[in-house]
Amino acid sequence: MALKVPKANNLQLFKDGSKHSSGLEDAILRNIEACSELSDLLRTSFGPNGRNKLVVNHLGRLFVTSDAATIIREVEVVHPAAKLLVMASQSQEAEMGDATNLVIILAGELLKKAENLLVMGLHPSEVTQGYELALTKALSELEKLSTFSFPSPITQSSLALALKPSLASKQYGSEDILAKLVAEAALSIIPSNPQNFNVDNVRVVKIMGGSLNASKVVSGMVFAREPEGAIKKATKAKVAVYTCSIDISQTETKGTVLLKNADEMLNFTTGEEKHMEKIFKEIADSGVKVIIAGSSVGELALHYLDRFSITVVKVLSKFDLRRLCRVVNATPLARLGAPTPEEAGFVDVLETIEIGGDRVTVLRQLTQGDAGFKKDEAEHSRMATIVLRGATSNLLDDLERAVDDGVNVLKALLKDGRLVPGAGATEIELAKRVETYGNSLRGLSQHAVKRFATALEVVPRTLAENAMGVSEGNEIISKLWSKHEKKGCEGWGVDIENEEDGTLNSTEHSILDSLVAKSWAIKLATEAAVSVLSVDSIIMSKPAGGPKVPQQAGNWDADD
Repeated sequence: MALKVPKANNLQLFKDGSKHSSGLEDAILRNIEACSELSDLLRTSFGPNGRNKLVVNHLGRLFVTSDAATIIREVEVVHPAAKLLVMASQSQEAEMGDATNLVIILAGELLKKAENLLVMGLHPSEVTQGYELALTKALSELEKLSTFSFPSPITQSSLALALKPSLASKQYGSEDILAKLVAEAALSIIPSNPQNFNVDNVRVVKIMGGSLNASKVVSGMVFAREPEGAIKKATKAKVAVYTCSIDISQTETKGTVLLKNADEMLNFTTGEEKHMEKIFKEIADSGVKVIIAGSSVGELALHYLDRFSITVVKVLSKFDLRRLCRVVNATPLARLGAPTPEEAGFVDVLETIEIGGDRVTVLRQLTQGDAGFKKDEAEHSRMATIVLRGATSNLLDDLERAVDDGVNVLKALLKDGRLVPGAGATEIELAKRVETYGNSLRGLSQHAVKRFATALEVVPRTLAENAMGVSEGNEIISKLWSKHEKKGCEGWGVDIENEEDGTLNSTEHSILDSLVAKSWAIKLATEAAVSVLSVDSIIMSKPAGGPKVPQQAGNWDADD
């Protein structure tokens, strides 16, 4: 008689508290649902007419913005599948600095189209194979749509023209002013080889009050505070940068001092005062006229610095201190004392000016000859600051995000100047060509290729819906398809201002997007969607720590 092995009904594979779900219903479709929800959340913020989101983060800070990168960073998405879309969007932000929203809404739309195919019976691998074929075709066709290039003689007007579409998607109506500011700031610091353009050399300082029209570009670094002492100006000055506090050194432990008479009390601090005077005399004798303090400045130290006619500027931000060291070619010192010639920097002009009632400090390099810069270092150290004015802090924060996007777009264009038609024209043309390619294929993957083409319509459709409403979206998509069927009409896109026709030739209106930014966005969106579709099981370990919600006691009344 054969032995019978008992079958285990509840096989313990994971730790207690772990969650495991698999299959089409429990894993794939639930992942798609979560990603679609995130996509729909950000879809209404896409384009010039995108709505703002009011986000209160875990620290209670308020954000009113339509910038997708800021929204997803502050809402803290926890769903593992939706996090894949967030990571793809963050990669786009790190690589290009723009088109983060495009990544999420396109990935969400690809997953929605895939859901229909999966419910109809297609296997996820067939859908992912079709999406990868469609991506390869879309990227190759995108290269062919590049009929424009960034103008070779770089002028302020050509820079502003290239930046307007990106800035209009964040601050519609203010794109002319912002494009002019960014172009002016960038033009003053562009090195001889434009590909070496550094986005860190364009700073933003926000001063509340006034309006955006009062904003201006200041050559050099601007700090929204006055120098600490009585000396407010210096020219052709040697600079010393200190990260330590400029004050009397404090002992690590507390001590007790016994004073026996009045003379001892009067002479108690004399030694410290003489020591401080000696230190600052050495600093003044080394030729230093400007001190940048990365920490606190004591009252006694300030007294001696004023006596030796040394200007003191307090810069508490480590990032600004690092930038400043690059501008003045100085080494930050962690000890208080006279800098060596190699450690000291140089600045042409340090002055205090008034902007809208606020006193600000400006450090400016006019010529780099006396600072010991080499030619490439001199170009690398040039700095421009955009001083933004606005009525509220939320508005200023949003303007700063728009400027950052504009500077990043400019960097991408200086590296790869190819442009493609904007306003959704490129996506419609790619959809048409990928659809044609799908019709030529055989096998089940052709359905996924066609769905990929349909998903690309989400860009012009969203632009139209955010500007004119859902009912107009389908009508405008139909008009665009009929226009793109004609030869030589690749540039027709959505006109968000003309409700009668709703379409325009984006190339004639100079609405152009960066090819490389769009290429990265399509690639990252497809890779994120394919990653989500490739998941067939979700395994979540038990979270570390105690329960998130405190358990309520059954009976808390002490009198009972």
